[in-house]
Amino acid sequence: MVKALARIIVALNTNVRKEHIAAGIAWGLLLGCIPAGNLLWILLFLFSLILVHNHAAKLLVLALVKLALPLLTPLTDAVGWAVLTHPALVSVWTSLYNLPLVPLFRFNHTLVMGGLTLGTLLWPPVFFLFRFLVDRYRTHMAQRLVQSRWYKALLRIPFVARLKEAIEKTSRILHLVH
Repeated sequence: MVKALARIIVALNTNVRKEHIAAGIAWGLLLGCIPAGNLLWILLFLFSLILVHNHAAKLLVLALVKLALPLLTPLTDAVGWAVLTHPALVSVWTSLYNLPLVPLFRFNHTLVMGGLTLGTLLWPPVFFLFRFLVDRYRTHMAQRLVQSRWYKALLRIPFVARLKEAIEKTSRILHLVH
């Protein structure tokens, strides 16, 4: 977890494209909203591995969303129920469910469908929001943060000191590779 956080901080402060970081965060949100353990989640995760984005951001956000998901279960369940029971779509879901292997996707489960729907609807706004935020961080906040008293005080905490060491190590490795 420390290495993933270090890689994200390195990405924020180096020449990693802001779109890659934002896409990683959006993918983490999408995958985090869908319950794991079904073919849909597995295929989406494998598909996300071949795309260009920040995988460390994806994994960190995925873990954070999975931790918060129990709080969102009522919303996810309600959205899934609404999509699965919508009169115009019932025949589509029935036809799909009767196909071979499609039941392994578990799309007929309200939490899976609700998570897929919420994750898909939130992907674009999250992507654009974090692309904007990464840009603002790089242009307005990064230098001020490093020079602040709060940052220097944080460095005295052992966990933060280890995180800084991991960041420096990751940064050196990335510079050697490029």
